[in-house]
Amino acid sequence: MGVLLRNKSALQDVGNGWLAIATCLTLLVSAINLFLNITMPVESLPVRDPAFHRRLLEQYLLLLKKYPILTKSVTSGILSALGNLLSQALESRKKRTADGNLRKGLNVLGPARFAVYGLFCTGPLSHYFYQLMELVFPSSEPYCALKRLLLDRLVFAPAFLLLFFFVMNVLEGRTISAFQGKVRAGYWPALKMNWKVWTPFQFININYVPVQFRVLFANLVALFWYAYLASVRK
Repeated sequence: MGVLLRNKSALQDVGNGWLAIATCLTLLVSAINLFLNITMPVESLPVRDPAFHRRLLEQYLLLLKKYPILTKSVTSGILSALGNLLSQALESRKKRTADGNLRKGLNVLGPARFAVYGLFCTGPLSHYFYQLMELVFPSSEPYCALKRLLLDRLVFAPAFLLLFFFVMNVLEGRTISAFQGKVRAGYWPALKMNWKVWTPFQFININYVPVQFRVLFANLVALFWYAYLASVRK
């Protein structure tokens, strides 16, 4: 009986998770629309209605075409914050007491920092990096798939990870010595994990995903990657 209840709870968690992501994407499109003062026809449809998701996708693609950097930046900010929330949720489940209560509540500053990083760093830098990659290694270039992968894995990934440690250190109000300590303790393990986890995804992303969707593809993978990074930096 206990196993069935746990399985039912897990399925409910998964369903709620997907519903939360759909809701966040709705807020994303609405936020960009309000920011840019765009008027689009929006029908009142339930979140679970397939027509709602189709309309949501159409609006997102339109925003991506008209305002690529802003759309990618806001998307990165929201999904980065969700990654931190996921990290805190997983940690909280591990720290449940015997009576089922949580030992500590949600740290709202964590998602805020990750949102700032995604908005001002991940979105814009990733956009320009993928555009530059297309110019340096076009599809007609011999061995372009391998060259793109090496550029991403050996140049962009190490630099971007170091930037993550530095920006988070600044947002947390810590000193340079604290930053150096975090780098010595967590940078190399995180970089090795980055190479293990991201390499197959990035090979697909930079060679088979259209360039306008690469930041979104990477953001979806980063949803879980940022959950890992949040735990590494503790």
